[in-house]
Amino acid sequence: MEWTAWFDAPEYEFARQVLQRGIATLYFVAFLSSLNQFPALLGERGLLPVPDYLDGFRRLGRPSLFHWRYSDRLLRGVCWSGMAIAAALVLGLPQLGPPWVPLLAFLTLWLLYMSIVNVGQAFYGFGWEMLLLEAGFTVAFLGSDQTPPPRPVLILLAWLVFRLEFGAGLIKIRGGREWRDLTALYYHHETQPMPGPLSRQAHLLPKLWHRLEVLGNHFAQLVVPFFLFAPQPLASAAAGVIIFTQLWLVASGNFAWLNWMAILLAFAAVSDPVAHAVLPAIPLDWHAPAWDAVPAAGAGTGSQAPVPWLVVVLLASAFLVVLSYRPLENLLSRQQLMNASFNRWQLVNTYGAFGTVTKRRIEIVVEGTLDAEPGDDADWREYGFKGKPGDVRRLPRQWAPYHLRLDWLMWFLPLRTVHEEWFYAFLARLLEADRPLLRLLRHDPFDGERPRWVRARSYLYRFATRTEYRDTHQRWIRTPLSVALGPLSLPPES
Repeated sequence: MEWTAWFDAPEYEFARQVLQRGIATLYFVAFLSSLNQFPALLGERGLLPVPDYLDGFRRLGRPSLFHWRYSDRLLRGVCWSGMAIAAALVLGLPQLGPPWVPLLAFLTLWLLYMSIVNVGQAFYGFGWEMLLLEAGFTVAFLGSDQTPPPRPVLILLAWLVFRLEFGAGLIKIRGGREWRDLTALYYHHETQPMPGPLSRQAHLLPKLWHRLEVLGNHFAQLVVPFFLFAPQPLASAAAGVIIFTQLWLVASGNFAWLNWMAILLAFAAVSDPVAHAVLPAIPLDWHAPAWDAVPAAGAGTGSQAPVPWLVVVLLASAFLVVLSYRPLENLLSRQQLMNASFNRWQLVNTYGAFGTVTKRRIEIVVEGTLDAEPGDDADWREYGFKGKPGDVRRLPRQWAPYHLRLDWLMWFLPLRTVHEEWFYAFLARLLEADRPLLRLLRHDPFDGERPRWVRARSYLYRFATRTEYRDTHQRWIRTPLSVALGPLSLPPES
């Protein structure tokens, strides 16, 4: 049958390799991030302990292995298991077997990581968490080396890129005026949550360049995504534009795996002939001999995929198409939601970021003192964070795709309120000199000793001009604003 022959997309084998191995790599990073940070932030003695959260969580009906019981030991077991499966997929080992093997591997990653996200509370409330879950579920149906890539799944992955890019573009146009008058990039490189090593240089570029950046962003997010569904080589060209713009975002900031995921997903529209034309080292013919060794039951279908596999892929595709109704409706709505899921499995979500751009950078700086009296003349010492700005001379590091969850929530504090439950718990752990928490910081000014008092101060940060940097060697210029919280101390022991 002609339609079943259409099911196979052998000219997208390079895309499948990039998608499966790349997304598995991001799962590895996500599980590694959780292994290193989850116990201190959300564990049994975390800032927002999961055991305390579970009573209310059980009423939400969100799937999680921790629904019945949580322990730090179990969490570490989930992370190590996820990292092992992800590493095997990166090496291409499950892909050597029947298509059911990588299917089960990716679905296991999806379920394990969803178990973490669904109890992660504020520390996992980011759009790229659900993006990773949706991408992992969808690529599970790309099959193995024994079958050609299935075209319906590639189209669904292109649909995911479309929602990611077009949704973000609409959020901007419907959001702050700065996106419409082309001034958003006057501020964004300086005020983004976690600047990278090139962010200051990007900020200091001429304003004309920043206006062109915004125009380029609107073109890449509002026009280009439609061409992902065009015939080749237009689809590959559209993917190339998305990849290029996302690489610029990677170079100029730290957004965990958001930009890397967009880059990987864009490869769903890149065909082997185009990839070979751009990089001749990429083989033009990825045809695997195993494709000819399909069961006899599939021989009469017009497809090289076995009939049971074809049925599973079509059912999964139909399921995702049905779930697409709400996100499509959301894209067309004036009250467009950003980073929202419409079902308990976090599949076919809506995405978007930076509908408005912060004009000033306010940083919350945490200090402690060993002095008995917490006056202004006390010896206040500043705690250093790994990613967020603090030391005005320090060059920001490139952390993405690794996700520094504590640093990200610190950026939100001045935009919301310092009176957050987790922040009070954070200050209490500093007063206790809690070792697991201190390991999440770059610098403990007391070398493990307990401070008597802690406080939070707010500062205005801006990038130093080239002249200021030559004179002071400071990358940031900061101005003290106020004491945002404190001083606080632990109650006396009874």
